[in-house]
Amino acid sequence: MRPAIWVLASALVLLLTGMVQAGSGLIEPFVGEYKGSAEVINADGSSTPRDMSVEIGETKDGFNVTWSSTTYKPDGRTKEKSYSVDFLPTDRAGVFSAAMKRNVFGHATQLDPMKGEPYVWGQIVSDTLTVYNLFIDATGGYELQQFDRTITEGGLMLAFSRLSNGKEARTVETFLEKQ
Repeated sequence: MRPAIWVLASALVLLLTGMVQAGSGLIEPFVGEYKGSAEVINADGSSTPRDMSVEIGETKDGFNVTWSSTTYKPDGRTKEKSYSVDFLPTDRAGVFSAAMKRNVFGHATQLDPMKGEPYVWGQIVSDTLTVYNLFIDATGGYELQQFDRTITEGGLMLAFSRLSNGKEARTVETFLEKQ
């Protein structure tokens, strides 16, 4: 019986290693630093200038996406936001779970959207890396953000959308130049 357990354990290790390698191989074309600017279109039709950047890199177990934006307010103020998320391969081809916190056993886990934390995942289909962020508010409403980053000559085409309870709240499309 012990040889059967050893064979099963070895097969599992090979399978998991293959999943990690397959996951990291998909991210290779996206790896790099990208920067650009855009006019963000708000739900009321107004627009706001914004500088954006993203850095995509491979990690030991998957990949990381770090992005930031600087919004320029009409009164001269600026607002900066930055996010960084590690992604791990799942048993679904091209689908990645976010590893945003560690559980009591030290394993990377998802955040809990029922506690107001974002539920984040990613997918790679062909030449597009998509990151989704789902937020559930205190009343049960939701917000879904979608970042599509598509490889183009010289950089990435970014298409961002935000839905709030099924209604489009904000969109932006811009080119991010590879640095």
